[in-house]
Amino acid sequence: MADALSRVLSALADPIRRDLVGRLRHGDATVTELAGHYDVTPQAVSKHLRVLEDAGLVSRRAEAQRRPVHLEADVLELVAVWLEHHRGRGTTAA
Repeated sequence: MADALSRVLSALADPIRRDLVGRLRHGDATVTELAGHYDVTPQAVSKHLRVLEDAGLVSRRAEAQRRPVHLEADVLELVAVWLEHHRGRGTTAA
């Protein structure tokens, strides 16, 4: 099983999933609301959300007839910490 950071980075490797994270940054939304922004089916958006959910980046909850998707922004801290730890450790070619 991959570690949490690997799951997050893998989930964010896809441009649609990165865009979904960006959209959810502004508030919760349903699959139908999110699907309207892409030239893919709601089922495809749902699959992308499942990958983000498996990585811990989003969660869903039942709210009457809606199942809004919520960004779990704290999980992005894994990436921020990893990047900060490795920032400036590389060498530059002359």
